[in-house]
Amino acid sequence: MQVATCIEKGIKKVLPKARCIKVPMADGGEGTVQSLVDATGGRMIKKQVVGPLGKKTRASYGILGDGTTAVIEMAEASGLPLVPRHKRNPLKATTYGTGELIIDAINKGATTIIIGLGGSATVDGGAGMAQALGVRFLDSGGRSIKAHLGGGMLDRIRDIDISAVDRRIRKTKFIIASDVTNPLCGKTGAARVFGPQKGATPVMVKTLDRNLKHYADLIKQQLKKDVIKQKGAGAAGGLGAGLLAFTHARMKRGVDLVVEITGLKKHLKGADLVITGEGRVDFQTAFGKTPAGVAKAARACKVPCIAIGGSLADDARGVFVHGIAGLESAAARDMDLATALANSRKHLEFAGERVIRLLLIGKGLAKKR
Repeated sequence: MQVATCIEKGIKKVLPKARCIKVPMADGGEGTVQSLVDATGGRMIKKQVVGPLGKKTRASYGILGDGTTAVIEMAEASGLPLVPRHKRNPLKATTYGTGELIIDAINKGATTIIIGLGGSATVDGGAGMAQALGVRFLDSGGRSIKAHLGGGMLDRIRDIDISAVDRRIRKTKFIIASDVTNPLCGKTGAARVFGPQKGATPVMVKTLDRNLKHYADLIKQQLKKDVIKQKGAGAAGGLGAGLLAFTHARMKRGVDLVVEITGLKKHLKGADLVITGEGRVDFQTAFGKTPAGVAKAARACKVPCIAIGGSLADDARGVFVHGIAGLESAAARDMDLATALANSRKHLEFAGERVIRLLLIGKGLAKKR
């Protein structure tokens, strides 16, 4: 919303009477909760939960304007930024706190829960989250494992008991917002691809991948759900698999979900121009990022779309074939990142003004022709 307001100021320097409709957007990652809360007139909730390494932390999630839909970013409770670099250890990190947020949302009346996957410190397959929902994992002696499960403990599980799962879970609609298509295990799985950035050594990666395979095999044998082959099961250290195994969840592309919830296409009717953007526009922008989703919706409504980027990569022109008609940089000159961040509001305002002035020149030339 702050970005949209800055761009609006720039537009109105040129067109004071322009009607600017501001629709906060996101793609399922960081910022999704705030964007959807702002767009629907919802509210933010704060809750003390168990953090990735077992210490208490304050996490936020949103209740949307309808009062029955909750939006949770798993990184709030189980994210990598919560763990100092020297303490990162996916063998121990747990998603238990994310499960606590789910229960709190249900306690507050949520019947639909959207969970954004990304930025996790964990590779626990969602086992910690499942424990918070009431799932009991039993060891070889038939004893319930009381410790918050991390990826390094999954091999201790011998049986899965879902008899004590909160009954409301079955009646709750879960939507997984994620663009990650990685499977749970193997060469492109959660441990091998994402484990190292969470602090996993090569030895840890092998252990985690082996443990996730053991965990998935138990889920298939005892719950009759084959999560190991499902696309996206490896998202957020396997939290995707945990949600698919222990809830009636379905996956949806993050930005498409946000477009739907915010009613973007409704706002596009009768519009002359759409302005979107992100921190850095490059060729990857075209694949599942916020501007791509906005451009897709704009194209369907036959409205031209321009993207403003904090910076424009050399390969950014690749977005033109995906519905973005023009690009503008928020930075009008070369500058270091600290300077760009410190003056971001003014840069965005000026970028908005430049976009409109260029469009008006084009309009004048079109008339002359």
